[in-house]
Amino acid sequence: MATKRDYYEVLGVPKNASDEEIKKAYRKLAMKFHPDRNQGEDAAKDAEARFKEAKEAYEMLSDAEKRAAYDQYGHAGVDPNMRGGPGAEGFGGFAEAFGDIFGDIFGQQRGAGGARGGRQVYRGSDLSYAMEVTLEEAAKGKDAQIRIPSWDECDTCHGSGAKPGTQAKTCSTCHGQGVVQMRQGFFSVQQTCPHCRGSGKIIPEPCQTCHGQGKVKRQKTLEVRIPPGIDDGMRIRSAGNGEPGTNGGPPGDLYIEIRLKKHAIFERDGDDLHCVVPVSIARAALGGEIEVPTLDGKAAIDIPEGTQAGKQFRLRGKGIKGVRSSVPGDLYCHVAVETPVKLTEHQRKLLKELDESLKKGGAKHSPNEESWADKLKGFFSA
Repeated sequence: MATKRDYYEVLGVPKNASDEEIKKAYRKLAMKFHPDRNQGEDAAKDAEARFKEAKEAYEMLSDAEKRAAYDQYGHAGVDPNMRGGPGAEGFGGFAEAFGDIFGDIFGQQRGAGGARGGRQVYRGSDLSYAMEVTLEEAAKGKDAQIRIPSWDECDTCHGSGAKPGTQAKTCSTCHGQGVVQMRQGFFSVQQTCPHCRGSGKIIPEPCQTCHGQGKVKRQKTLEVRIPPGIDDGMRIRSAGNGEPGTNGGPPGDLYIEIRLKKHAIFERDGDDLHCVVPVSIARAALGGEIEVPTLDGKAAIDIPEGTQAGKQFRLRGKGIKGVRSSVPGDLYCHVAVETPVKLTEHQRKLLKELDESLKKGGAKHSPNEESWADKLKGFFSA
């Protein structure tokens, strides 16, 4: 049986090396013996052996108690059959090694974010909730209550998932780890155990209330603050109110998507509002003051004499102050000149007399109509 090399010699560090120097040396060797850098059967076998040797040395020297025993008694001071020995099935491979390396780089600890108690943990799914609000509510904001699905501990099994009087058993496939490793050459790929789905346990007799989940779905009421100026399609994030995580993982988030109800008068365009204001022929022709609605109440607009259909009037600051705006938008009033309907014979006669009078007057009383007629002449004569 070959004699093991000194662990410090394997990593190429002195015996008084710091933890950081040991980590740095290990990362360097792991990169050096990566399979992509060692092509060919012989080179690959040698790289695998050297990698396992470096891995074992790192496992021993990165643990304070094991390092102290090794420094005092050498290889005899540590169990040669412990997990991490070069040839042990649970030793792991490059996938595990590089997980450790990048975990060191980004300051992660083993088990944080990926596994808890040897089991894979998963963040819960996000939930989406559509909320309809009126234009007035969107402009001023509101406090609302919504009911969303939530998960509570099962009262029957008290969260174990097992039928009362029974208990869960350790999964025989992953031995309670929640993950299994698939090996090919010196590649090692870790995946969720397909038998227990990452829980590390098997429930022979599931609870009839929760069907083995250990939790039951209920409805809960959530208070939501709708900020002033929110617009259609915007989302409000409620952290931690999504689906619960698996195996102690963090819950997901709840996203409340705003749906703006159609308004009877206004149409919103960003921070601006638009509305159509019907005006009679007489008022459009003679001019005068009319009242228009705003979100703050009534406002007055001076209609000049001869106002045409489609004329736009702007009321500054009468729009909506958006969630990211410092000043409110504007209100645009679009004039729609109405043609009178259901005329009496007397009214028809008066309109005909007015029309004949306008034609005889010589002045251009209908500038758009006359301009249109000129364009038609040019079109057909071309």
